Amino acid sequence: MDQNKLARVLKSMEENQVPQMIISDPVAIFYLTGHWIHPGERLLALYLNVNGNHKMMINKLFPQEGDMGVDVIYYDDIEDGVEILSKYVDKDKVMGIDKTWPSKFLIRLQELGGGSKFVNGSPIIDYIRMVKDEKELELMRISSRINDDVMEELIPYVVKGLTENELDAKVREIYKAHGCEGVSFDPITAYGKNGADPHHVTDDSKGKRGDSVVLDIGGFKDNYASDMTRTVFIGEVSDRQREVYDIVVEANMRGIAAAKPGNKMKDVDLAARNYIEEKGFGEYFTHRTGHSIGLEDHEFGDVSSVNEDVIKVGQCFSVEPGIYLPEENFGVRIEDLVIITEDGCEVLNNFTKDLIVVPEE
Repeated sequence: MDQNKLARVLKSMEENQVPQMIISDPVAIFYLTGHWIHPGERLLALYLNVNGNHKMMINKLFPQEGDMGVDVIYYDDIEDGVEILSKYVDKDKVMGIDKTWPSKFLIRLQELGGGSKFVNGSPIIDYIRMVKDEKELELMRISSRINDDVMEELIPYVVKGLTENELDAKVREIYKAHGCEGVSFDPITAYGKNGADPHHVTDDSKGKRGDSVVLDIGGFKDNYASDMTRTVFIGEVSDRQREVYDIVVEANMRGIAAAKPGNKMKDVDLAARNYIEEKGFGEYFTHRTGHSIGLEDHEFGDVSSVNEDVIKVGQCFSVEPGIYLPEENFGVRIEDLVIITEDGCEVLNNFTKDLIVVPEE
């Protein structure tokens, strides 16, 4: 168990008057213990108590090597894991439950009277994970440096006659060659009109001269995610496409400029959104400006126009405005990751945002 992280969690539990809590999210458990456990449908529960009576419930199918820094209780498939867990909890005190714990386990704990009251404990660890320590920040930098290299290697393939699915496979191949564990989300490799759908599902479309190509990619390196979007053009670019591209780049830069401690998360969104609206494309920017990232590509803490949370040093999130024009058969999105510093932010993506027209072969 990482004692520094655990101390932060316990302090927050006390501040929020949650004396005990069950964490079931495998990502949060890895964050605290350094152990990946994927239990499927079986019970996995890290029980924390401000008084120190911490327990980890794990099915015997998932034996762990080494000291986890917490008492481990193994159970098998013919035992009631929740009933065993209930013997260790303070039944007369409030119990925090995280948002990923299946209801079948929560309901059973409630039947057993496993707490005087049940509350959502997820914000406690979510807010802690949102602010990265120095080790995490360096891992984010490394992951993003690889992502820059992957993007540079990927772009020439948009003119090689590959379908979107084949381009998707190429992305995965390049990440593997760079030592990544895999992609951090299903890549978006969208030609032409498909790029006007912000979350287009890759298909067998092929690109043609004059198409925009939206490339939204990210990988996992040493468990930490990268995420970046660039939009390039095949063979030529129209004046209209260039106009939209320049607006999105400027919106991205304005969002980045607003990413600093003391501002609110919504300030980043509005800096990008207001500019796009001023240019007459507000209705075509159809999603929030970004999301937090770390052990997962999308973590708690979005960059939206309604998020009043104050930005803190150590946060890492994306700034990714876009304009999507289905009637004109193209879209543009530009995305960078930023780390919040004492006086502003550090942009993790160094791959150029200059407009790229990829010459046809």
